[in-house]
Amino acid sequence: MSWSLNDWVYLFDLIGVAVFALTGALAAGRHRMDHFGVLVLAAVTAIGGGTLRDVILGAPVFWLTDSNYLLAIFATTLSTLILARSPPKLPRWILPVADACGLALFTVIGAQKALSLGASGESAVIMGVITGVGGGLVRDILCQRVPMILQREIYASASIVGGVSYTLLLHLQWPASVALYIAMISALGLRLAAIRWQLSLPAFDLTNRIK
Repeated sequence: MSWSLNDWVYLFDLIGVAVFALTGALAAGRHRMDHFGVLVLAAVTAIGGGTLRDVILGAPVFWLTDSNYLLAIFATTLSTLILARSPPKLPRWILPVADACGLALFTVIGAQKALSLGASGESAVIMGVITGVGGGLVRDILCQRVPMILQREIYASASIVGGVSYTLLLHLQWPASVALYIAMISALGLRLAAIRWQLSLPAFDLTNRIK
C-alpha cells in the first residue's frame, strides 16, 4: 500500500505531538512536579496550540475526534517517567532539533487547516504560528517563566516564515506538496540556524533609561 502526502503528514504530526509532549514532561521534571503534573504539562505542550487553533476557527478539536494523539502523549509521558530512573545518554542536539522539526510541521499543519476552513492567508499564518508555539507558551506560563517566544529566541519568527512561505506559495498556485515542503524547510532551516549559531533578535531594553 502506497502512502499519500496526507498519510505522511499525519504520521509526522503524531511524532511531533510525542516530541512536544517529551519537552513538556522534561520541563515538569525540572520543576519537580508529581506524575499527574508531568502528564498535564506534556499534554498542554503537545496539543495546546492545536486546541487553541481549533477553538478560534470553530472547528472540532482534533484530539477529541482522534484518540491517537492522546495515546501518543500518554505513551511519551509514561516512557519519560520510566526512563528518568536511568536516562539514556543522548547528544544535546537531539531534543532541540526534534523540537525544531515539530515547530516547522505544526506551523504548516495549522496554516493548512485554517485555509481548508476558508480563512484568509493572513489568518492562516496566525493560526500556523498559534499551532506551532501555543503549547510551549502555555507550558512556560505554567512553569512560571517568561515564555521563550517573548524572549530573543528565533522561534516564533521561524514559525512566521514557514506560515508566510506556505500561504504565499499556494497563492502563487504552486503544488500543495511543494509548498508544504518548502515552507517546512524554511521554518526548520531558520530555527536550526538560530540554534547552531546562537542567532537572536535584538532586545528592546529600556532598563537604563527608565528611572
